[in-house]
Amino acid sequence: MSKVVVISGHPNLESSYTNKVVLAQLQSTFSSIDIRRLDALYPDYQIDVETEQTALLDADVVVLQFPFYWYSMPALLKKWLDDVMSFNFAYGPEGDKLKGKGFIISTTIGGPAESYDPLGYNHFTVEQLLMPIQQTAYLAGMNYQKPIFTHGMVYIPGVYNTQEGVEAKAVEHAVRLSETIHYLLESPEAKVTALVKTWFEQMDKLQEDAGLFHAMLRNDVAITAPEGEFNGIAGFNDWYQVLRSTFKPNCEHVLEQIVVHEKQGEHVAEIRVRLIAETVQGEAINVLVNEEWSVDLDKDKPRIIRYKVEPV
Repeated sequence: MSKVVVISGHPNLESSYTNKVVLAQLQSTFSSIDIRRLDALYPDYQIDVETEQTALLDADVVVLQFPFYWYSMPALLKKWLDDVMSFNFAYGPEGDKLKGKGFIISTTIGGPAESYDPLGYNHFTVEQLLMPIQQTAYLAGMNYQKPIFTHGMVYIPGVYNTQEGVEAKAVEHAVRLSETIHYLLESPEAKVTALVKTWFEQMDKLQEDAGLFHAMLRNDVAITAPEGEFNGIAGFNDWYQVLRSTFKPNCEHVLEQIVVHEKQGEHVAEIRVRLIAETVQGEAINVLVNEEWSVDLDKDKPRIIRYKVEPV
């Protein structure tokens, strides 16, 4: 499994003075990385959709790396996006395959920073021009990050910049990109957020085996819920059986907000989630719930210490 998948959208990477450097830096920084050079894989623009979707399924973080062409991405990368981000894969009733994965735009820009301003000759900010890609990530349920971009990333011999100068900028760009990737993979916030998402994905199913949750709980977990107070793994099993006797399987937990912070040496997740379900008696339920979790990260594997549920 490649934790990081980078989609290289430069149409001729060998001619690049910057994107080539960025990718080389990433390759040397991450042990589990799949850099997919679209120019080498698909010079005929015939994208192998199944192969590309499989690569994305294996990723925790997806990076789009490309030069900024006419306020957008190169045509080859746009073709990849159109073909791969398909119905019931990236969006639609079954299109949850990319949900929760980190998403980073990394782009190199030739023009100066001051030109991307209402008073500059490009009139709009880079962030504004990237909004269609941002919305694509949102629609796919991905974890969109602030884009990484660098200006003045063009070298025209004898006319504009020096090769050494733009390559140095590319190295600095790669450092910032790597920091964001590391954050998505390793930060306490990322680990707790991933735990929350995995937990509710299992809660949606309400499968018979409560043991699916045990690895996410500390042995002394304390649960406070409308159904009562439950302590330890055995207490969780009892609570889970109450839930299974109340709701039909295949309900939906819609995560509306996750805020992770540190409190008295513990990591706390404040969660707002909407439960859309049907009771075993056939009653439709649509209720907003606030949850507060205290999470133990001492052994590098997040486990819930305290779990509190309060209907809004």
